[in-house]
Amino acid sequence: MRCWANNLFIVIVVLLGTLAMLGACGQKGDLYLPEPVSTSAVPSGADVPTPPPAPLESGTGDTQP
Repeated sequence: MRCWANNLFIVIVVLLGTLAMLGACGQKGDLYLPEPVSTSAVPSGADVPTPPPAPLESGTGDTQP
C-alpha cells in the first residue's frame, strides 16, 4: 500500500501538468488580424524591365525567288 504523501505528490504533479497544458493552449501565432499592406507606393510593373527592340531586317524586302 502506498503512503498518502506519495499519492498526494502524484495528484499534484498530474494537476500541475494538466493546468500547464491548458494554460499554453492557443498561445501560438498572432491573436489579431494584420493590417493590409498598402501597394500604392510602388506602381504595378515598375520593376519589370522592358524587352529590347527587335532587330531590323536588312535587305531589299524581296524574299520571293
